[in-house]
Amino acid sequence: MIKDKIYDVIVIGGGVSGTALFYALSKYSTVKLIAIIEKYGSFGQVNSKWNNNSQTLHTGDIETNYSLEKASIVKPASLMVSRYASSLKETKANKIIFPVSKMVLAVGQREVEVLEKRYLEFGTLYPDLKRLEYDEIAKIEPSITKGRNRSEPILALSTQNGYAVDYEALAKSFVKEATVDKSLARDIDVFPNTEVTQISKNKNGYSITTKHHVFKSKTVVVNTDAYSLYFAKSLGYGKEFSLIPVAGNFYFSKQMLNGKVYTMQDKKLPFAAVHGDPDIHVPNKTRWGPTAKMSPVLESRNFSTIFDYFKSASLFRFATIKSFLVILSDMTRFVFLLKNTLYDIPILGKYFFVKNVQKIVPTIQAMDLKKAKGFGGMRLQRVDTKTHELQLGEGKIIGNNIIFNMTPSPGASVCLFNGMRDAEKLMEFFGGVYQFDKCKMEDDFGGGCFDHDKKVISENAYVS
Repeated sequence: MIKDKIYDVIVIGGGVSGTALFYALSKYSTVKLIAIIEKYGSFGQVNSKWNNNSQTLHTGDIETNYSLEKASIVKPASLMVSRYASSLKETKANKIIFPVSKMVLAVGQREVEVLEKRYLEFGTLYPDLKRLEYDEIAKIEPSITKGRNRSEPILALSTQNGYAVDYEALAKSFVKEATVDKSLARDIDVFPNTEVTQISKNKNGYSITTKHHVFKSKTVVVNTDAYSLYFAKSLGYGKEFSLIPVAGNFYFSKQMLNGKVYTMQDKKLPFAAVHGDPDIHVPNKTRWGPTAKMSPVLESRNFSTIFDYFKSASLFRFATIKSFLVILSDMTRFVFLLKNTLYDIPILGKYFFVKNVQKIVPTIQAMDLKKAKGFGGMRLQRVDTKTHELQLGEGKIIGNNIIFNMTPSPGASVCLFNGMRDAEKLMEFFGGVYQFDKCKMEDDFGGGCFDHDKKVISENAYVS
């Protein structure tokens, strides 16, 4: 019976990050009792769901907010996903990953100079990245140059070797592949439709309370993105952190681009610059966005999570209020959020937003845009209320035999790499009782062993 079983590891959260760890443990470790708990009836139903993200495999080539150091780690880490897909039967892989061209576009002299410098700096790391001027851009993405003033400086970096990913399908694949081998002498259990209401410490590890059962486990990894901080605080961890709730939304137009086209990123903003993408489930359309608006929920369009947001964010602490004021008093951020508020006004919003899209496609008009209803996820940004700073990228809180992960972009792209790191940390928790074959996983999906000294991907790790 479940009530009598004490698991070695329970993974809470069935998005692409949680399922990647579940897969890594089942295939490459000697851990005997493993379970994954997911509150929805299927996997990948929140930010991993295909309509809640940009479906991009971020490798660092066109993400202009990435430093060379970060890109050098993100590239091999993200390509683990493409190599995993290649290891599957073609019929399975074709439902997960899709080849697509990628481009980053600089408009105006200042942006062109920045991108030119970036090309020289990043060229060795990305040898397939091509530098394109006006006429070369026109051959690949004619809508970018059509109707554009020829005197306006533009420059692009482009690759034909990009990928779009259905992260929902990827999460489901990880679970299926983790449980398909019945020859393994261990228990690997899957619990969908099982919402965790409480995590508490017990003498052997942790008790995980759900509506129907209380699970017990020696170690726990919480991969529930914004909810990870909610659970961490319930156990006394991460009390110094808050969350700024940013929801990303999109618009659709008829197909105007052949591949993904990103604009230059403002490094002060933790939100993606506007880009155009083909949508893998909506043919003959181009998806534009994301917009960014404040929305006090932990899950997009799920207003039942409002109260949980308030608990996670600790909004009524003086340090939190002061931190929000400090962060939002930055004029760049304040103006950005103000503009994005306008983009979501019914009917009129697209007339404000179209200026951003015209940077990529000059001939597009507001009447060409239609709000993508039901699209867009939450990108909650962590705030350190001690330093009053925005914590960009991924976050990890490591406690006593428990890990809490917060994995905004590029978390989905590097899910297997993150799963590999967490599996290593779990082995430390077990003190040598179990083993994890990291080099075998690296050989299978990493193209050889990584530089083991590189431990983070723009991640803030907090050991409590």
